[in-house]
Amino acid sequence: MIRHTVVFRLNHAAGSAEERDFLDAGLKLAAIPGVEKFEALRQVSVKNPYTFGFSMEFASQEAYDFYSQHPDHVRFVQERWIPEVAEFMEIDYVAV
Repeated sequence: MIRHTVVFRLNHAAGSAEERDFLDAGLKLAAIPGVEKFEALRQVSVKNPYTFGFSMEFASQEAYDFYSQHPDHVRFVQERWIPEVAEFMEIDYVAV
């Protein structure tokens, strides 16, 4: 199992329609085959500059690779993520 997480800060004003639209677009990634336990999260710690997170799980490396290369994911990254995300950190976990 791989848990894919990304925390991020948007270029949009907090509470704006643009912020909500971005998050709604991100939620659609959950429909890609192989994505399990998708969550969109609001970050509440003052220990880092990020405001949101996406977290999801994949049963295998093959499922994760399928997601990474899926046209819907690639389009989201190109059309939404790159122009709208100000800063991010991505972490992928496997159990120890």
